[in-house]
Parts: sequence; C-alpha cells; structure tokens
Amino acid sequence: MSSPNLPSRIDRAAVERIIQRAAELQTGEHEIGDELSASDVLALGKEVGIPERYLRQAMLEEQSKAPLPAAQGFLDRTMGPGIVSAQRVVQGSVEDAEAALLRWMQEEELFEVQRQQSGRITWEPLRPGRATLRKLTSRRPFMLAKASLVSATISALEPGYAHVSLTADLRPARGSMIGGVAAGASLGVAGSIILAAMSPYLLVAAAPLPFAAAMIYGFGRAHRPVAERTVLGLERALDHLERGGIKPAHALPARPSTIAGAVLDEVRRALGG
Repeated sequence: MSSPNLPSRIDRAAVERIIQRAAELQTGEHEIGDELSASDVLALGKEVGIPERYLRQAMLEEQSKAPLPAAQGFLDRTMGPGIVSAQRVVQGSVEDAEAALLRWMQEEELFEVQRQQSGRITWEPLRPGRATLRKLTSRRPFMLAKASLVSATISALEPGYAHVSLTADLRPARGSMIGGVAAGASLGVAGSIILAAMSPYLLVAAAPLPFAAAMIYGFGRAHRPVAERTVLGLERALDHLERGGIKPAHALPARPSTIAGAVLDEVRRALGG
C-alpha cells in the first residue's frame, strides 16, 4: 500500500536520483574501506540486490573509461570543443556491437559508412540527395547532423562485454562559426571607418562597434550548444546499444543492397511511424 505522502507518478530523472540515493543509503550501512577488491564489490552488490552482470558491466566501464580531453587552445576554451566523444561498456560481442551501430547510423542519422575495419568504423555525411530524402521521410531528430565525421572504436573486454567509444568531428562546423565572427568584426570596423570619414565626431564613428561586438558574441557562443547536442546524439546511440540494440547477426533484417531498396526502406519507415 502506497503512502499518501508519495507522488502517484515519478518521472525518469527522479527515478534515477531515487535509486541512486537508496543505494547510497543501503551501502552506507556497511563498513567500506578506501579500496575494495572486485569480489568484495560483487558480494556487496549481491547483498543489496544488484545483479552480478550489471555490477560487472559497471566495473568494466569504470576500468576502461578514458579521461575526457581537456580544452586545448583558444578556440576550445572560448567557442567549445572541435571534437567530442562518448564511451560505454555494453553487453555483446564486438561483431554484434558493430552491426548494431551500423544499423543505428543508417536508420537514425544522416551518415553512411566511409570505412570499416575490424573494431573500427568511420561514417561520413550522406550525399545531399539521400540526406534530403531521409529528412522528408523521417520525423526523427538527427542529432549528429553537424558532424563532418563520426568514428567508432569497439574493443573486446572479458567474454560477453565490449567497450564502445564514439567520436564526432565538429571542426568544420566550428570553422563556419569563426567565419561569422570574422564577418561581424569586419562589418564593425568597416562601418566605423566609413562613419569616421563622414563625421568628425568619434561617438558617431564608434556607433557600429557595439552591434559588431554583439554579433561576434552571438557567433562565438553558437557552437557550444551544437557540441552539447552532438554529445547527446553519441550518448543516444550508446543508450540504444545498452538497452537491447545489440542482437546476434542472424537476428538482424537484411540491409537493402540498391539505391531503390534504400528509397523503399525509407518510405516504409516513414509510413510505419
């Protein structure tokens, strides 16, 4: 029987916070030193009711997690990163993880395979015609659309687990923002020079500068939300792998081998929702 003081519905973000806090409270009742062995962590997880496979996956993820690169250079610090990444440990073989990623990028993003090797895949943007068709026949958000290149590195860990690292190159998109900054600065300087030649008053000559500064500021801040959205797109692909997107190769439907097949596949997906 539920307590009258508890809400009837709880959103997902609140559920995650509640579960995390409950785990903290339960593990807080145990005496834990500065370090534990893997077997100690598994035993503790068993005691608090966490399945062993989830604990193993979390420990492998913690062990294989690479530190996020620090901001390098003036552009990274002021405008945002030119390269973003995300990583996760997922259940399944390297081959099945590759197949799941290939299908995800084909169905959910505007990319096609540029090169594929064992444990390494790179994607480049679809050609304009196919990208336009995909946009017309899909209501899905294409969260990696600003990336010029997406790469995946999949490596095997212990049997049944793989580490997946995704990277997106946003440097060309950031470069276009830099072009906007340069254009704003040029307009401001040119306007000031023209007004200075036409008017003896410095205040009049300086009038375009605040507008140019606002333009530069706007372009300078425009890239950071793009980088954040792209990271979210990479995490979304990893969420798909983590939540059952990895299936044995024989369980995956056949991919269309012709352009006509790809067009029909897009139309079927659009009609199906």
